[in-house]
Amino acid sequence: MEHYGIISVLPVLVILVIAISTRKTLFAMLCGLSVACIILTPSFIDLPNTFVGYICASFSNESMQWLCILIALFGILIALFEKSNAVIDFGNWLTKFVKTKRQALVVTSIMGIIIFLEDYLNNLTVGTTMKKVTDRLAIPREHLALTVNGMAAPVCLLIPMSSWAVYYASLLEDQGITANGTGLGAYIQGLPYAFYAWIMVIIVILLAIGIFPKIGPLKKAYKRVEETGNIMPEGLEPIFVKDLQEDTAAEGHKPQPWNFLVPLIVMIAVTILMGIDVVVGTMAGLIVAIIMYMVQKKFTFKELMEYSYEGILSMGFVFILTALAFAVSTANTDLGLADFVIEVTLPVMKGGWLPAVTFLVCGIYAYATGCFWDLAVIITPIVIPLAQAMGVDPILTAAAIFSGTALGSNTCLYGDGVILCSQGCEVRAHNLMLTTLPYAIIAGVISVILYIICGFTMGMA
Repeated sequence: MEHYGIISVLPVLVILVIAISTRKTLFAMLCGLSVACIILTPSFIDLPNTFVGYICASFSNESMQWLCILIALFGILIALFEKSNAVIDFGNWLTKFVKTKRQALVVTSIMGIIIFLEDYLNNLTVGTTMKKVTDRLAIPREHLALTVNGMAAPVCLLIPMSSWAVYYASLLEDQGITANGTGLGAYIQGLPYAFYAWIMVIIVILLAIGIFPKIGPLKKAYKRVEETGNIMPEGLEPIFVKDLQEDTAAEGHKPQPWNFLVPLIVMIAVTILMGIDVVVGTMAGLIVAIIMYMVQKKFTFKELMEYSYEGILSMGFVFILTALAFAVSTANTDLGLADFVIEVTLPVMKGGWLPAVTFLVCGIYAYATGCFWDLAVIITPIVIPLAQAMGVDPILTAAAIFSGTALGSNTCLYGDGVILCSQGCEVRAHNLMLTTLPYAIIAGVISVILYIICGFTMGMA
């Protein structure tokens, strides 16, 4: 395994330190990528070419292209929702049934379970759907974002009909780990041991109900709302609850929730019918929305074009941040970061400790890099044979991989899940990361304990 040793960790550390200290995620990503380019470039003269090369590699990545199309479609759809007043109407309609903070957060959690197909779809859709309702009930945007993001990846992991299940089932099948003849059967067998995902879902729901305590940044956010009435994080344009309540009282027309619900339902249904193809599903929802709004004369064709353009532009920050995230991920691969992490931790991947160490490696790596698909491909062929050789249940070890990637997806400030959730809920990525971290750490610590117990008590099936 070739790598640059301990120096391969430097770009990640630069990103995390700068992002947390300056609250400028984009600047931090540029600095981190620059550091990686300096390490990887033998001649200072070639440095600009290396930097541009990684940006170009990012845009030539098929996953990046797919994500850009999805982001653009969502940008247009969200713009049309707003210009047609579909979101306001849905919020006014839902407010008739959702009267309390607890009800609003529980409904948000339930929607996170219903939209289980893909964490991208989950993160963008649920935040867009619920923010008008939670705003009027004086719920800080940080709690909305925590609820949406805290449910997205774990739910996609736990329901075996999602894109996550398809991906991980194929990895298991490649390693000969099957149940009832399929990798998906083995994946389903491992779900009870996806401890982090279960615990995080429980914590989010208990927070919504009001049983689990508010700690860290979330507690401070509620204090801010109580003292100032501002539901937005510090540094963002304030939104005051009083103004929202006045706007609600001034609404004179009858809410039309179907203008929002029908495109959303079509989007989810087509996504399922097309084999969990979120792009096709989103395109179908967008077409239905355009037809509905044009028939109702919500806007003219010229205005439709203008709003579509505005919607794509509104996603500009997400486009740039996502491109940088893919560029940094490619640079980390060239630095051999994953190989270095695995090489360092292999000596402690012994016996009953294997599942717990595997979970920690996957979780910390995904948190630090924002990328876990590549690590899963690298680490699965290593730890599964190790588990079999050591008499540790390989399905338990595989579940530790899945669970660790969910931890990273929930917490990395430049991971695609956090970026999209931040956009949907209109908060900054670092706000979401800092709000989520205390709860993710609690779920992670409990998971480690459970993996240690299971690792020493469960043998191979």
